Amino acid sequence: MSDWTPGPEPELGEAEHEPRATPDAAAEAAPDAAAEAAARADAVPAGPAPLEVVRTPTGNADVDAWLQRLADADHLATDGHIEVYEDVHRGLRDALTALDARPGPPAPSGTPGPSYDRS
Repeated sequence: MSDWTPGPEPELGEAEHEPRATPDAAAEAAPDAAAEAAARADAVPAGPAPLEVVRTPTGNADVDAWLQRLADADHLATDGHIEVYEDVHRGLRDALTALDARPGPPAPSGTPGPSYDRS
């Protein structure tokens, strides 16, 4: 249901009397926008830059060598980073596996010792 009733048109306020943008004004603004877009298209993206992340030695020579390999990504474009990251990941995984394979103290045997139950 509507409360609208026919009657005289309401008078326009001050803000509604302001001139609207004309097609000529839009055409004048278009060259500026086109020039701005062309300037952005001509801009050359920045090249690779080192991140200068401090690499703290871990004390494990293998791990430290793989972490140092990450510095190679600093000089590559972004699309070249994945190769370095995968290589380092593979190397760190192998180093971790090698830590698990090192001989350590003998594992406890699964056989029980002598029984103290003398019943």
